[in-house]
Amino acid sequence: MLASPEFGQTQADARRAASDFALAEKNLARLRELHANGVAPRKDMQTAEADHARAESELQRAQKKISLYGGNETAVDQSFTLKSPIAGTVVERNINPGQELRSDLVLANAPAMFVITDPARLWVQLDANERDLPNLKRGQTLRLRSSSYADESFGATVDMISDFIDPVTRVIKVRGSVDNRGRKLKGEMYVTAEIDIGTRPGVQVPAKAVFLVGDKYYAFTEDAPGTFTRVEVKTGGDANGTIGVIAGLAPGQKVVVEGSLLLQRLSRQLAGD
Repeated sequence: MLASPEFGQTQADARRAASDFALAEKNLARLRELHANGVAPRKDMQTAEADHARAESELQRAQKKISLYGGNETAVDQSFTLKSPIAGTVVERNINPGQELRSDLVLANAPAMFVITDPARLWVQLDANERDLPNLKRGQTLRLRSSSYADESFGATVDMISDFIDPVTRVIKVRGSVDNRGRKLKGEMYVTAEIDIGTRPGVQVPAKAVFLVGDKYYAFTEDAPGTFTRVEVKTGGDANGTIGVIAGLAPGQKVVVEGSLLLQRLSRQLAGD
């Protein structure tokens, strides 16, 4: 509940406009009757019609203004109820009873008076890689996993995909919504998302076998015992600790999983020698 002298003035203006309109309406009806009987001149009736139109416009303006507050126009009580646009739970309050609120003292970065959320339905903010873009679309179903629930996943839907890639992190922001009526997921919780991309050509290798150099992906293959070759690979999606390789590796080919970074360092030293 807010008490506002400005709102009280708006209420008074609305009541005055209603009274002026009622008076103008009665005066117009009286002059129309007199003019019809030949008593009042047409000029007086036209003046009454103009006064009636002005009073009607002023009444509409006052009613529209008071409707912005969602308040009561029948009583001048200077108070109105500020209603939340959603049903939910108050999770943050930055004002106290009796505190004065002034628009001229509100800064651009000032906190909201109340923060309200509906924990039964949450947003999820995801960081996707550029290679994931062909597999992402609005309305798509995701599976969310959290370390708090290792054996359980949660369904989510993609609501929005950013039109820009972050120039620093090279990730694209994806926002989704998740049904949380069970209240298991909590705000600010970290989750990972999985998407079903179907069957794709190529092979699946452990994620540790693939490493990034510049803007290209590589893996080490074992040609013979103790002999390794670095090959460039083209990757697909990754899930559950594995990554899809759609070019650069053949089925059955051995790859280095542990120690690939050491081999990379040794290969650089040999190239320098």
